Amino acid sequence: MTADDLFQKIREKQSFLCIGLDPDISKFPESILETDDPVYEFNKRIVDATHQLAVAYKPNIAFYESTGSGGLWSLEKTVEYIRKKDPGILLIADAKRGDIGNSSKRYARAWFETYGFDAVTVSPYMGEDSVRPFLDIKDKWTVLLAVTSNSGAADFQFMKDQETGMHLFEKVISIASGWGTPDNMMFVVGATQPGMLRRAREIVPGHFLLVPGVGIQGGSLAAVAENGLNDQCGLLVNSSRAVIHADESDEFDLAARLKASMLKNEMAVLLREKGLIT
Repeated sequence: MTADDLFQKIREKQSFLCIGLDPDISKFPESILETDDPVYEFNKRIVDATHQLAVAYKPNIAFYESTGSGGLWSLEKTVEYIRKKDPGILLIADAKRGDIGNSSKRYARAWFETYGFDAVTVSPYMGEDSVRPFLDIKDKWTVLLAVTSNSGAADFQFMKDQETGMHLFEKVISIASGWGTPDNMMFVVGATQPGMLRRAREIVPGHFLLVPGVGIQGGSLAAVAENGLNDQCGLLVNSSRAVIHADESDEFDLAARLKASMLKNEMAVLLREKGLIT
Protein backbone atom coordinates (compact mmCIF):
# COMPACT_ATOMS: atom_id res chain seq x y z
CA MET A 1 0.00 0.00 0.00
CA THR A 2 1.56 3.28 -1.15
CA ALA A 3 0.87 6.74 0.25
CA ASP A 4 -1.42 7.36 -2.75
CA ASP A 5 -3.33 4.15 -1.99
CA LEU A 6 -3.75 5.19 1.64
CA PHE A 7 -4.91 8.66 0.66
CA GLN A 8 -7.46 7.11 -1.72
CA LYS A 9 -8.81 5.00 1.16
CA ILE A 10 -9.02 8.15 3.31
CA ARG A 11 -11.01 9.93 0.61
CA GLU A 12 -13.33 6.96 0.12
CA LYS A 13 -14.16 6.71 3.81
CA GLN A 14 -13.81 10.44 4.51
CA SER A 15 -11.82 9.42 7.55
CA PHE A 16 -8.24 9.20 8.76
CA LEU A 17 -9.17 7.24 11.86
CA CYS A 18 -6.93 4.50 13.21
CA ILE A 19 -8.46 2.40 15.99
CA GLY A 20 -6.15 0.89 18.58
CA LEU A 21 -7.15 -2.67 19.40
CA ASP A 22 -5.80 -2.68 22.96
CA PRO A 23 -8.33 -4.91 24.74
CA ASP A 24 -8.41 -4.69 28.53
CA ILE A 25 -10.08 -7.88 29.72
CA SER A 26 -11.04 -6.24 33.02
CA LYS A 27 -13.44 -4.04 31.04
CA PHE A 28 -15.16 -6.90 29.16
CA PRO A 29 -18.83 -7.70 29.88
CA GLU A 30 -19.61 -11.12 31.31
CA SER A 31 -21.06 -12.32 28.01
CA ILE A 32 -17.66 -11.92 26.35
CA LEU A 33 -15.73 -13.44 29.25
CA GLU A 34 -17.81 -16.60 28.91
CA THR A 35 -16.65 -17.25 25.32
CA ASP A 36 -13.78 -19.57 24.38
CA ASP A 37 -11.54 -16.67 23.28
CA PRO A 38 -12.75 -13.43 24.90
CA VAL A 39 -10.09 -11.19 23.31
CA TYR A 40 -10.85 -12.43 19.82
CA GLU A 41 -14.62 -12.21 20.31
CA PHE A 42 -14.26 -8.69 21.68
CA ASN A 43 -12.08 -7.62 18.74
CA LYS A 44 -14.48 -9.17 16.23
CA ARG A 45 -17.37 -7.14 17.56
CA ILE A 46 -15.31 -3.95 17.58
CA VAL A 47 -14.24 -4.56 13.97
CA ASP A 48 -17.79 -5.38 12.86
CA ALA A 49 -18.98 -2.14 14.42
CA THR A 50 -16.22 0.19 13.20
CA HIS A 51 -14.52 -1.06 10.03
CA GLN A 52 -16.60 1.21 7.79
CA LEU A 53 -15.40 4.24 9.77
CA ALA A 54 -11.68 3.49 10.10
CA VAL A 55 -8.82 3.28 7.60
CA ALA A 56 -6.45 1.47 9.98
CA TYR A 57 -6.32 -0.75 13.05
CA LYS A 58 -3.36 -0.77 15.43
CA PRO A 59 -3.15 -3.59 17.96
CA ASN A 60 -0.70 -2.81 20.76
CA ILE A 61 1.23 -6.06 20.94
CA ALA A 62 1.71 -5.84 24.72
CA PHE A 63 -1.98 -6.62 25.23
CA TYR A 64 -1.48 -9.94 23.43
CA GLU A 65 2.05 -10.95 24.44
CA SER A 66 1.23 -10.42 28.11
CA THR A 67 -1.01 -13.50 28.17
CA GLY A 68 1.40 -15.80 26.34
CA SER A 69 0.77 -18.00 23.32
CA GLY A 70 -2.99 -17.75 23.73
CA GLY A 71 -2.86 -13.99 23.35
CA LEU A 72 -0.77 -14.23 20.20
CA TRP A 73 -3.26 -16.76 18.80
CA SER A 74 -6.03 -14.25 19.48
CA LEU A 75 -3.97 -11.66 17.59
CA GLU A 76 -3.46 -13.96 14.60
CA LYS A 77 -7.17 -14.68 14.39
CA THR A 78 -7.96 -10.95 14.70
CA VAL A 79 -5.65 -10.11 11.79
CA GLU A 80 -7.20 -12.85 9.68
CA TYR A 81 -10.71 -11.65 10.52
CA ILE A 82 -9.93 -8.03 9.59
CA ARG A 83 -8.42 -9.15 6.28
CA LYS A 84 -11.65 -10.95 5.40
CA LYS A 85 -13.91 -8.16 6.66
CA ASP A 86 -12.15 -5.24 4.98
CA PRO A 87 -9.04 -6.19 2.96
CA GLY A 88 -8.12 -2.56 2.26
CA ILE A 89 -7.63 -1.55 5.90
CA LEU A 90 -4.07 -0.81 7.00
CA LEU A 91 -2.89 -3.04 9.85
CA ILE A 92 -0.22 -1.60 12.14
CA ALA A 93 1.60 -3.75 14.69
CA ASP A 94 2.33 -1.42 17.58
CA ALA A 95 5.36 -3.46 18.66
CA LYS A 96 7.98 -0.70 19.13
CA ARG A 97 10.81 -2.96 18.04
CA GLY A 98 14.43 -2.00 17.41
CA ASP A 99 17.58 -4.06 17.83
CA ILE A 100 20.88 -4.89 16.13
CA GLY A 101 20.46 -5.66 12.45
CA ASN A 102 20.36 -9.45 12.69
CA SER A 103 17.67 -9.33 15.37
CA SER A 104 15.71 -6.63 13.53
CA LYS A 105 15.57 -8.89 10.47
CA ARG A 106 13.77 -11.45 12.60
CA TYR A 107 11.42 -8.86 14.08
CA ALA A 108 10.60 -7.57 10.60
CA ARG A 109 9.95 -11.10 9.40
CA ALA A 110 7.74 -11.80 12.42
CA TRP A 111 5.42 -8.84 12.00
CA PHE A 112 5.39 -8.49 8.23
CA GLU A 113 5.48 -12.14 7.17
CA THR A 114 4.42 -14.39 10.05
CA TYR A 115 1.63 -12.15 11.37
CA GLY A 116 0.89 -10.36 8.10
CA PHE A 117 0.87 -6.72 9.20
CA ASP A 118 1.30 -3.81 6.78
CA ALA A 119 3.26 -1.64 9.21
CA VAL A 120 5.17 -1.87 12.47
CA THR A 121 6.25 0.76 14.98
CA VAL A 122 10.02 0.90 15.43
CA SER A 123 12.34 2.68 17.87
CA PRO A 124 15.10 4.72 16.19
CA TYR A 125 17.44 4.76 19.20
CA MET A 126 19.91 2.17 17.84
CA GLY A 127 20.28 3.89 14.48
CA GLU A 128 19.90 3.07 10.82
CA ASP A 129 21.16 -0.51 10.86
CA SER A 130 18.45 -1.39 13.39
CA VAL A 131 15.74 0.15 11.20
CA ARG A 132 16.97 -0.87 7.76
CA PRO A 133 15.68 -4.50 7.89
CA PHE A 134 12.12 -3.21 8.26
CA LEU A 135 12.51 -0.78 5.36
CA ASP A 136 14.01 -3.45 3.13
CA ILE A 137 10.78 -5.44 3.01
CA LYS A 138 8.85 -4.31 -0.05
CA ASP A 139 5.40 -2.72 0.18
CA LYS A 140 5.51 -2.41 3.98
CA TRP A 141 5.61 0.59 6.31
CA THR A 142 8.07 1.40 9.07
CA VAL A 143 6.49 3.72 11.65
CA LEU A 144 9.32 5.42 13.50
CA LEU A 145 8.86 6.81 17.00
CA ALA A 146 9.58 10.55 17.03
CA VAL A 147 7.39 12.39 19.57
CA THR A 148 5.36 10.17 21.87
CA SER A 149 2.29 11.25 23.84
CA ASN A 150 3.41 10.15 27.30
CA SER A 151 4.73 12.50 30.00
CA GLY A 152 8.16 10.86 29.89
CA ALA A 153 8.64 12.08 26.33
CA ALA A 154 10.20 15.20 27.82
CA ASP A 155 13.04 13.18 29.37
CA PHE A 156 14.90 12.81 26.07
CA GLN A 157 12.84 13.76 23.02
CA PHE A 158 12.86 17.51 23.69
CA MET A 159 16.53 17.80 24.60
CA LYS A 160 18.29 20.49 22.56
CA ASP A 161 21.57 20.25 20.73
CA GLN A 162 23.57 23.25 21.93
CA GLU A 163 25.25 23.75 18.55
CA THR A 164 22.24 23.45 16.24
CA GLY A 165 19.40 24.32 18.61
CA MET A 166 17.49 21.28 17.33
CA HIS A 167 15.47 19.07 19.63
CA LEU A 168 16.42 15.41 19.61
CA PHE A 169 13.12 14.47 17.96
CA GLU A 170 13.83 16.95 15.16
CA LYS A 171 17.21 15.35 14.50
CA VAL A 172 15.62 11.90 14.55
CA ILE A 173 13.02 12.90 11.95
CA SER A 174 15.49 14.83 9.81
CA ILE A 175 18.08 12.03 9.70
CA ALA A 176 15.71 9.08 9.53
CA SER A 177 13.62 10.55 6.71
CA GLY A 178 16.64 9.96 4.48
CA TRP A 179 16.55 6.23 5.21
CA GLY A 180 13.16 5.68 3.62
CA THR A 181 10.53 7.40 1.50
CA PRO A 182 7.00 8.76 1.99
CA ASP A 183 5.80 5.38 0.67
CA ASN A 184 7.47 3.23 3.33
CA MET A 185 8.10 5.41 6.37
CA MET A 186 5.78 7.19 8.79
CA PHE A 187 6.57 8.98 12.02
CA VAL A 188 4.78 8.80 15.37
CA VAL A 189 4.00 12.28 16.68
CA GLY A 190 1.71 12.58 19.70
CA ALA A 191 -1.48 14.65 19.62
CA THR A 192 -0.65 16.08 23.04
CA GLN A 193 2.25 18.02 21.48
CA PRO A 194 0.69 20.23 18.74
CA GLY A 195 3.73 22.50 18.47
CA MET A 196 5.96 19.50 17.94
CA LEU A 197 3.50 18.16 15.38
CA ARG A 198 3.79 21.41 13.42
CA ARG A 199 7.57 21.15 13.51
CA ALA A 200 7.51 17.52 12.39
CA ARG A 201 5.31 18.48 9.44
CA GLU A 202 7.80 21.19 8.46
CA ILE A 203 10.65 18.67 8.41
CA VAL A 204 8.73 15.94 6.53
CA PRO A 205 6.02 17.68 4.51
CA GLY A 206 5.19 14.58 2.47
CA HIS A 207 5.25 11.76 5.03
CA PHE A 208 2.31 10.28 6.87
CA LEU A 209 2.27 10.92 10.61
CA LEU A 210 0.69 8.46 13.02
CA VAL A 211 -0.80 10.52 15.81
CA PRO A 212 -1.75 8.88 19.12
CA GLY A 213 -3.19 10.70 22.11
CA VAL A 214 -6.62 11.83 20.87
CA GLY A 215 -9.25 10.84 23.41
CA ILE A 216 -8.29 9.64 26.88
CA GLN A 217 -4.90 11.37 26.72
CA GLY A 218 -6.52 14.70 25.89
CA GLY A 219 -5.24 15.50 22.40
CA SER A 220 -7.38 17.78 20.21
CA LEU A 221 -8.35 16.50 16.77
CA ALA A 222 -8.81 20.05 15.48
CA ALA A 223 -5.31 21.01 16.66
CA VAL A 224 -3.87 17.88 15.05
CA ALA A 225 -5.48 18.77 11.73
CA GLU A 226 -4.38 22.40 11.92
CA ASN A 227 -0.77 21.44 12.49
CA GLY A 228 -0.46 18.17 10.61
CA LEU A 229 -2.63 17.97 7.49
CA ASN A 230 -0.89 18.12 4.13
CA ASP A 231 -2.15 17.92 0.55
CA GLN A 232 -2.66 14.14 0.85
CA CYS A 233 -4.06 14.33 4.37
CA GLY A 234 -0.82 12.82 5.70
CA LEU A 235 -2.36 11.84 9.02
CA LEU A 236 -3.54 8.71 10.76
CA VAL A 237 -5.09 9.68 14.08
CA ASN A 238 -5.30 6.84 16.57
CA SER A 239 -7.87 6.41 19.29
CA SER A 240 -7.83 3.28 21.44
CA ARG A 241 -9.51 3.21 24.85
CA ALA A 242 -11.87 6.07 24.05
CA VAL A 243 -13.39 3.96 21.27
CA ILE A 244 -13.11 0.30 22.21
CA HIS A 245 -13.91 0.81 25.90
CA ALA A 246 -16.42 3.62 25.51
CA ASP A 247 -18.86 1.33 27.31
CA GLU A 248 -18.45 -1.84 29.38
CA SER A 249 -21.94 -3.29 28.92
CA ASP A 250 -23.10 -5.95 26.45
CA GLU A 251 -23.62 -3.13 23.97
CA PHE A 252 -19.96 -2.05 24.02
CA ASP A 253 -19.75 -2.45 20.24
CA LEU A 254 -22.60 -0.01 19.65
CA ALA A 255 -20.92 2.52 21.94
CA ALA A 256 -17.64 2.00 20.06
CA ARG A 257 -19.39 2.61 16.75
CA LEU A 258 -20.97 5.80 18.07
CA LYS A 259 -17.63 7.14 19.32
CA ALA A 260 -15.83 6.17 16.11
CA SER A 261 -18.62 7.75 14.07
CA MET A 262 -18.25 11.02 15.97
CA LEU A 263 -14.52 11.08 15.25
CA LYS A 264 -15.05 10.14 11.61
CA ASN A 265 -17.63 12.88 11.13
CA GLU A 266 -15.30 15.47 12.63
CA MET A 267 -12.53 14.23 10.36
CA ALA A 268 -14.78 14.56 7.30
CA VAL A 269 -15.42 18.19 8.17
CA LEU A 270 -11.69 18.85 8.56
CA LEU A 271 -10.89 17.13 5.26
CA ARG A 272 -13.59 19.13 3.51
CA GLU A 273 -12.31 22.40 4.96
CA LYS A 274 -8.86 21.51 3.63
CA GLY A 275 -10.34 20.82 0.18
CA LEU A 276 -9.30 17.15 0.23
CA ILE A 277 -12.82 15.81 -0.23
CA THR A 278 -16.01 17.32 -1.66
